[in-house]
Amino acid sequence: MTVTPGAAVRTSVLFVTDLAYEARGRRYCDEDIFLTARLREDFDVALCHPGDAAALLDGFDVVVVRNSGPVLYHQEAYDAFRVRARETGTRVYNSLDGRGDMAGKQYLVDLDRAGFPVIPTVDRAADLGLLPRSTGYVVKPKLGADSVGLRFTDEPEYGGTDGTLLVQPRIDFRYEVSFYFVDHDFQYALHAPRPDRRWMLEPYAPSPEDLDFARRFVEWNTLAHGIQRVDACRTPEGGLLLVELEDLNPYLSLDLVTERVRDVFVARMKDSLRALPA
Repeated sequence: MTVTPGAAVRTSVLFVTDLAYEARGRRYCDEDIFLTARLREDFDVALCHPGDAAALLDGFDVVVVRNSGPVLYHQEAYDAFRVRARETGTRVYNSLDGRGDMAGKQYLVDLDRAGFPVIPTVDRAADLGLLPRSTGYVVKPKLGADSVGLRFTDEPEYGGTDGTLLVQPRIDFRYEVSFYFVDHDFQYALHAPRPDRRWMLEPYAPSPEDLDFARRFVEWNTLAHGIQRVDACRTPEGGLLLVELEDLNPYLSLDLVTERVRDVFVARMKDSLRALPA
């Protein structure tokens, strides 16, 4: 912590981001510039690239991992960061105990097998017959992100080593919707009315049933502290199916919510950071 004579003790935060990362349809850098400006109201904040996090974390009370791009672009550095953080007992936000995207996409297979409302998913060639018939299929790396390595096929096919790929039927859906949580507290929801425009989002007022759906996955996850985004699609029959449980560095689309919603979100995030166990 930083101590200035006559001033209150402030927690120091290493904010991990890649301001130069270019994401399709989103400006990660703008969101993190906004968040760090607001966090500086209550914390001492320094920014670093994910490649430098392992070397720098010793000098800070908390490390916040935010819009750092897909881990696969800096997998070795991220693995080193996780090892170093655990060795030193550094407080990391999001905490490193999530079992959603933070741990790869095995959770989609596990949740499907357990009967949760998710897009049917298999990760072995021998299980392709378990998928429902569809007009097309999606094949993607289990450790992928941002559609890297994703391809479409007419028939279910694997074409890789068992356990490295996921295969899903292409789902006919009305729209996608995302639910945003800090720890286990719901904050807001956004939806993409046009299926072909994933990041053209608008505010969404979830029904009690929608929130029950989203909370079911947040409760299933083992994330102790942090920000989660539950992505789902609305089927023609009206139900929701899980698309992703993003618990590593979910983009928040804070520029698309009202000032009041942003203020409430930032305040809740600050409280969550303060509540991290020493």
